[in-house]
Amino acid sequence: MIRRQLPKLGVGADELIPLLDRIRSESDIPAEFPSHVLQEAKNAAEEWQSIAELLTHTPVDWDDHLAQVKDPVQAVRLLPTLQLPDVQYLHRDALPVLDATPIPFVTIDPEESRDLDQALYLTELDGQQRGKYLVNYAIASVATFVTPGSALDRETWERGTTIYLPDKNTPLHPPELSHGAASLLPDQVTPACVWSIVLDEAGHAIASRVDRSIVRSRAKLSYEQVDEAWRGGRPLSPTVPGDMIRLLEKIGTLRLSREAARGGVSARIPEQIFESEDDWYTVEYRSNHPVEEWNAQLSLLTGIRAAHHMRAMNTGIMRTLPPAREEDVSRLRRVARALGVEWKPYVSYPDLVRDLDPANPAHAAFLLEATTLFRGAGYRSFGVKDTRPLPRSASDGIIHAAIAAEYAHVTAPLRRLVDRYGEEICIAHSAHRETPQWVRESLDDLPLAMARATGKASQVAKRALNLLEVLTMRGHEGMEYTGVVVDVNDKKSKVMLRDPAVTGVVYRRLKAGYEGRFRVESVNVELGEILLEPVDASI
Repeated sequence: MIRRQLPKLGVGADELIPLLDRIRSESDIPAEFPSHVLQEAKNAAEEWQSIAELLTHTPVDWDDHLAQVKDPVQAVRLLPTLQLPDVQYLHRDALPVLDATPIPFVTIDPEESRDLDQALYLTELDGQQRGKYLVNYAIASVATFVTPGSALDRETWERGTTIYLPDKNTPLHPPELSHGAASLLPDQVTPACVWSIVLDEAGHAIASRVDRSIVRSRAKLSYEQVDEAWRGGRPLSPTVPGDMIRLLEKIGTLRLSREAARGGVSARIPEQIFESEDDWYTVEYRSNHPVEEWNAQLSLLTGIRAAHHMRAMNTGIMRTLPPAREEDVSRLRRVARALGVEWKPYVSYPDLVRDLDPANPAHAAFLLEATTLFRGAGYRSFGVKDTRPLPRSASDGIIHAAIAAEYAHVTAPLRRLVDRYGEEICIAHSAHRETPQWVRESLDDLPLAMARATGKASQVAKRALNLLEVLTMRGHEGMEYTGVVVDVNDKKSKVMLRDPAVTGVVYRRLKAGYEGRFRVESVNVELGEILLEPVDASI
C-alpha cells in the first residue's frame, strides 16, 4: 500500500462503502458463504493441516538432485514420493504424490495479497543438461481441497471468479482456503501443481510437464520489494535464491522477445487502481514495474504450455481472443495521428506499443484507447462432444490474438474457476492418464459459466470505478486540473485528468491529444458523469 503525507483527492469510507454495498446487492454478489460451504472448506483445510504436520521429509539438496538428472523436465517427478493417510474431507483423487519442498520457491505478488496462486524457482542449467533454463512454477492445487459435486464445488460454480472492489473482495473460495491452507503462503506446506518447463538459450520452450506435489515457499515478496532490489536498493531476504532477480530478468526478457517474434502484444498501459489509507479511498494511474512484466511472462509461458498439453490430449478449454478487425486498426491509426503519435505504415501495432512511454500524456492516451482494439475474449472447450483435432487457425477462434498463440488459463485457480479444470487436464496428460471424468463432464458448461462470471466482475468493477471518480470530484466544481483529450466523437470529447486519475467529458468536439487545463463544471453522481470545460476559451 502506498503511504502519503497528506490525503489526496478521494472519498471517505462512510460515504463510499454503502454505495458499494448497493452495487453488490443490485449485482447479486453474495455477501457471505453459506454456513455449510464454510464448514466444508474448514474441514478440508484442517484435515490437510493435520496431515502436513505429520509429514516426514527426505533430505534432498535440489541443486545436487538436478545435477544428477539427465533430463531436467523429469527432476520433480524423480523427487521422493509421499505416503499419505486415507482422507475424509479432501479430494482423494487429487492428493499430492511428490515432495517438492526442497525447491526454494518464492512468491511475487501485490503486497496486500494473501490468495497466492503462484510461486517460482528459476535455474540456469549447465552444459551437461538438456536446455539452458529450467522454470519451476508452482500453482496452488485447489482440486485437493474441493471435492467434485460438493456444496463447496457448487458454490464456486455460482461465483466463477473473485470480484475485486475498493473496500473488499468477494472471493471465489472461502478464506480458510484462499487465504489459508490452499494458498502458497511462506513457510507453509501446501499442495501444488509444479510445472517444469525447459527453455533453450533463446527462450523457446522445448519440454514441459506438471506434477502434483507439496511445496514450501521461502518468502512472500512484493513487486515493489523485488523492483527496489533490482535497482540496487534494499536487498531481499537471505531465504530468497541469490540469482532469482537476474534469472527473472533474463528469462522474462527472452520471453518478451519470443512474444514480439510471434506478433504478440505487450504494452505498459496505464491502469486506474484503487488505493486506501485510514478509511480514505483514492484512484490513481499506475504502470507495471519491469518485474511485473517479467513475472507475467512466466504465467503466460505456463498458459501456452498448458494449451500445448491440452492439444496433445485433445481435451481442454482454451482462452480465446479474435484478431483485431481491420476497421478498428484503421480507426486506431486515426487516433494516433490526432494524438501526434508517429505510426509508420510498415510498423505493426504490437511493435508500435512496445516503444510507447506511458509517462508521455499522448502515449498514455493512445495506450488507453488501444485497449478497445481486441474485443470478444472468451473460452472454448473441446474434446468432449467433438473429438476431432482442433485446427491451427486463428479464424477458427482458438488462438488468443493478443498473445499470438494458443493459450489456457491455469495459473490462478484460487481466483478463477476454469483454472482448476485446466490444471487437471495437464496433470493427466503428464502422467499418461485419462482426463478425470468430473473434468470431462464440466468442460461443455465452463465457457458459459466463465462468461457470466467475468462479465459480472467487469461490470461491477466499472461501476465502482465510475462511482469513486464522481465522488472524488463532487464538491470540487470550479477547480482546474491538467488533462488530455483521449477520444472524440460527434457529440463529446473524453478527457483524462492527470491528478486525480479520473475521466470527464466536454460536450463538444475538441482536438484529440490536446493537453491543457480543464475546469470542473458539474458532477452528477446519479449519471456518473464529470462535466469539464477547457480553461482556454479559444479551444
